[in-house]
Amino acid sequence: MGLHTDFDKGRRAFTDTLLQFSGIYSFYEKHLESEIVKFPLPNHLAIVLDGNRRWAKFHLLDPAFGHNYGADKAEELLNWIHDIGVKITTLYILSTENLERKDQELENIYKLLEIKLERLYNDERVHNRRMKIKAIGDTKILPKRLQEILTKLEESTSEYNSMFLNIAIAYGGQKELIEAIRKIAQMAKQGDIQVNEIDEKTIESCLYTSHLPQPSPDLILRTSGEKRLSGFLIWQSAYSELMFMDVFWPE
Repeated sequence: MGLHTDFDKGRRAFTDTLLQFSGIYSFYEKHLESEIVKFPLPNHLAIVLDGNRRWAKFHLLDPAFGHNYGADKAEELLNWIHDIGVKITTLYILSTENLERKDQELENIYKLLEIKLERLYNDERVHNRRMKIKAIGDTKILPKRLQEILTKLEESTSEYNSMFLNIAIAYGGQKELIEAIRKIAQMAKQGDIQVNEIDEKTIESCLYTSHLPQPSPDLILRTSGEKRLSGFLIWQSAYSELMFMDVFWPE
C-alpha cells in the first residue's frame, strides 16, 4: 500500500507540473518540481501531442500557428522531462492518418519539423546527456529532406544509451504490427525460427521499439480530450497507465 501511495503521489506531482508546462495553470509553483523527484518517476513516458489544429481554430488562428506554438511547448516540455531524469521519452508527432491532410498544411508541418529536428541535431545537451534519438514509423514515405535529417540524428546518436528519445512520425500501430508479422514470416520461411518458437520476445524484437531497454511505457498521456490511443503503441501499451487530458496540447 505504501509503495502504491508513493507512486500515486509522484504521478500527481508529475502530471501537475506537466499541466503547468502546458500552460493550463495560471501560475507556476516551483516547489512542485522539487517534490517530484522524491517519488517514483516513469522510466518510459509516452505523450500523444494532440490538439494543435483545434486549438488554433478555437482561437481563430491559422493551423500553422497552432503547430508552431505546439512545437515550441513540446521543446520546453522535453527539456524539463530530461532535466528531472525520465530516461525514455516517446513523442507521437505525426500519424499515418495525418499524412492525408491538405498539401499546404502538410508542407508547413514538414518545414517546421525540419527546423526543430535540425535544432535538436545541433543541441549540445543531446550529446552531453548521451541521448539516443530514433524515429519510429514508416519514415520512407516522408519527404527526402526530412528523411535525411532523421537519418543524420540517428547516426550521430547511435552509440548513446543513457537516455532515449523516440519520435513517432508517419507512425501507425497497425502498420507496425504488420511489418513485425512480415519479418517473423520471413524468418520462418528462411528456417531461422520454428513456428512453435515464436513468443512475445520474438514479436518485440521486430517492433519499432526493439532498440529500447524498456519498450513498454509506464505512462501514456494524451491531450485534446480524446479518450483513445488511436493505434499508438498497440503492443507496447498493454500494461501502461493511461491518462487523458481534457485540454488541447499547446494550451
